[in-house]
Order: sequence, then C-alpha cells, then structure tokens
Amino acid sequence: MPVTLEALSERYGSFYRWYVTATMMLGCISMVLSATIVNVALPDIMGEFGMGQDKAQWLSTAFLAAMTATMLGTAWGLAAFGARTAYIGALLLFIAGSLMGGLAGSEDILILARTLQGAAAGMVQPLSMVLIFRSFPPAKRGTAMGVFGVGVIMAPALGPALGGFLIDEFSWRAVFYLVVPSCLGGIVLAPLFLPEREHQGPPPAFDGPGFVLISAAIAAFLTALGNGQRQGWDSVFVEGAFGLALGCAAAFVMWERRTPTPILALSLYLNPRFLAASVVAFILGLGLYGSTYLVPLFVQTVQGYTATASGLLLMPAGVVLGVVFPLAGRLSDRVRPHGLIMSGLLIFGISSFLMVGADTSTDFTVFAGWVVVGRIGLGFILPSLNVGALRVLEPAMVSQGAGAINFVRQLGGAIGVSVLSVYLEQQTANAAAAFNTLQSGNHAAADTLDQIALLLGQAGLVDNVNTAVRTQEAYQFFSSMISAQASVLGFRESFLLVALIFFAALIPAWFMRPRSLGS
Repeated sequence: MPVTLEALSERYGSFYRWYVTATMMLGCISMVLSATIVNVALPDIMGEFGMGQDKAQWLSTAFLAAMTATMLGTAWGLAAFGARTAYIGALLLFIAGSLMGGLAGSEDILILARTLQGAAAGMVQPLSMVLIFRSFPPAKRGTAMGVFGVGVIMAPALGPALGGFLIDEFSWRAVFYLVVPSCLGGIVLAPLFLPEREHQGPPPAFDGPGFVLISAAIAAFLTALGNGQRQGWDSVFVEGAFGLALGCAAAFVMWERRTPTPILALSLYLNPRFLAASVVAFILGLGLYGSTYLVPLFVQTVQGYTATASGLLLMPAGVVLGVVFPLAGRLSDRVRPHGLIMSGLLIFGISSFLMVGADTSTDFTVFAGWVVVGRIGLGFILPSLNVGALRVLEPAMVSQGAGAINFVRQLGGAIGVSVLSVYLEQQTANAAAAFNTLQSGNHAAADTLDQIALLLGQAGLVDNVNTAVRTQEAYQFFSSMISAQASVLGFRESFLLVALIFFAALIPAWFMRPRSLGS
C-alpha cells in the first residue's frame, strides 16, 4: 500500500502539517534564492567572461524561462511519480545545475546550468503549494502560506547579503555552491514526510507536444526580446523569432483544447476570478522580477557599491517582510483576498515610484527604505493571491491551478527581466544621444569643456603645456559624466515603468472580489 498524506498525518499527528511545510521550504528556499542571488554576482560574471548586458540578462531569463515551462508539469509529476519521488528528482537536478554553474568555464555552460536550475525549480514551487494546501484545513491555509512564505521570501531578501560577502571574499562561483546543503536536507527529509504516489496503475500520459510547443514559444519570444536592441527590431532574425513565438503559442492553445491529457487545463480560465488572479500574477511577476533585477544592478554600476553592500541593502526589507508575511497570511483567512492584494500592489507601486528619484548621491538608508516599502506591499500580495486563486477551484483542479498560477507569474517574471533589460538599455542610449545633441555646437558645453580642462590642469592631472592632450582628457572626462548621467536617467525611466505596471494590476485585482457575501 502506498504511503498517503492521510496515513502520514495519522502517524505524526497534528504537527505533521508543519513537518511537510518545513520539508518543502528547504527546497523552495534554495530555488527562490538562486532565482535572484545571481543578480548580485552579475558585474563579476560579466567581467570574467566579457559579457555584455544583452547576454548577461540570460542568466536570469534562462532560469525563469525554464522554471516557467516546467511548472506546467506539476500535476502530471504528482500523478505519475507521487510527491516524494518528484520532489527528490527535482532536488537532484537542481544540485547538478548548481555544481555545473560553480564549475562553468564559459558563459554558455553557465547559461545551461541556470536552465537546469530553473527546470528543477519549476516543479518544486507549485508542488509545495499543493501539499501545503492539502495538508491544512481551509481556515488555516492562509496562515500556512504566510509561514511558508517567510522562508521563501526571506531567502532572496537575506541571501544577497550572504552572496555578496561570498563574492567579495571568494568569487561569484560560491553563490552556486551556497544552496547545495539545503537541497541535501530536503532529500533527507522527503522519505520521512512526503507521500508516495497514491494512484495505482500506469502513469498518465505526458502531454509532450504541449510541453514542446509552450517551451518553444517562450524561448523564441525571449530570444527576440534579447536580440532586438542589438540586431534591430525589424531584422529578419528578430521578426522571425516573434513570428515563431506567436505560431507556437497559437498551436499550443489549439492542441490543449483537443488533447485528453492537457499540460495546462484551459478550462481553469473559464472561472473569471481565477482568470483575474492569473492576470494579477502575470503583472506581479513582470514587475517583481524586473525590479529585483534592476536594484542590485543600479547600486553596483551607478553608485559603485560592492556586492556585499548591494546585498546588505536588501537585508532590512527581508526582515520586515518576515514580519509582514505571516500577518498577511492570517488576514487572508479572515478577509477577502482582493482587498489585501490591491493594497499590496499600491504600496509596491509607490515604492517603485520613489526610486524614480534615485541618483548617484542617493543615501544608502534612503534607498533601503524604499525597498522596505515595496516588500511590505509584497507581503500583502503573495499569500492572498495564492489562497484567493486556489480557493475558487474545485478540489480536483487544485494541482492544475497551482501549476497554472505559478506558471503565469513566472512567465511574467521571465518577460519582465527581458523587457526591462531592453528598456533600460534603450532609455540609457536615448538619454546619451540627447545629451550629445545638446552639447554639439552648444556654447555652454564648450565652456564646460574649457572649465574641466582648466581644473584638470590645475590639479596636475594633465599636461598643461600640451593643449591637444589637455582638451582630449577633458573631453573624455566630460563624456564619462554624460554616460553616467544617461545611465541614471535610464534607470529612473525603468523604475517608473515598474511603478506603472503595478498600478495597472489594480484593475484585474478588483475583479477577484467575490460576487456575493457567501462566495
């Protein structure tokens, strides 16, 4: 007889639900940590491999894209292997990807390693949601999601500080090894607390065509986004990639409507409240992962922070979030989720809007405060969104719903990192071009160059005798000033876009509200 969830609950008593939560948290902490900690290491990785920003963003995008695709296989993995085997298999794959990343000798191997990590993470997050949702009674599910979320969210909040220390003391490779011990802990606990496959007979058929089509659509779309700025948005390659993405997405929808074993049950979206929750999740992922990509990059490339300082900037937000998350989880058991979600979206949007005022002289504590405000908003959103999305589904559809809601959030995240990377590069280039246009034939710019040359000469930094050399040095210094200011303006425009994205999410969040008092 297989070891079921009910049998384990009887064996361990009322505390069993917390044993399940702790076991799943070990894997989730590792994977959520890896999703964001590499952002702190980006400048070092770019320097070692000579990578441009257009390719470096694939270290985040490849992880998120692979995670997005495999999330849809959660329901099949549960039915085919059971929670225990699926969880252990995912952790082993994640360890393999982490070791490959730490030993990588080229950027292509590093991107492959991130893809393997993401593929494993895609199975574990929705699997954790399903088991916790089933282990707790309805009145306690929000509390459970809140406690679970403390560990999951504290990891990327506190991890960058530890990751930054490891990078400064050792190298960027250490961040890949950091997550291996917690994965091994999850493998040890899984046979004790996770159920086996409950259904007898042959495993259900896997929707291979559907998986290939959705994976191809995501990969083609992200490839087009990643190459558009460099090759031109009207180039044959980029337009072809967008066309392939659109064609694969259309074929995926048609196939899922016909196959008896769909990897994504499109009928879920016939439920208007689940559909609204999915739209919110997509926008949340787009803004959340995009902003998590922007903040460490800004403070390191514009403000000159070390990796350790960049990580410490996020630490106060993690501590605050650890307090807010369980409180929001308990609130979601007592009040309608859409109110908490809308409050959280508004707060996070305000946080991003405050960052529009950032520049090279923005104080560390001020910037950390802005991040804290955003994480307070995040603490209200996630428990309520997960509970609100699954609460409206029939019990038989919970595993499909968990995979689907995580899928759209991660899809938004993968697209968000790519879109904001492109947007940042484009806005920075536009600002630099505008500055160059202003200085061309501009008497004020010429006077500024003369003043710089004079100051450099007085400081003994250039040869006062050789006028040509002094003018060239002044011009280079002036150009570096323009480049730095253009970078600041590019980041400001990107933070503004994130704020607008979260404000836009208030509209679908409103449609998550129950239609009657009893629903």
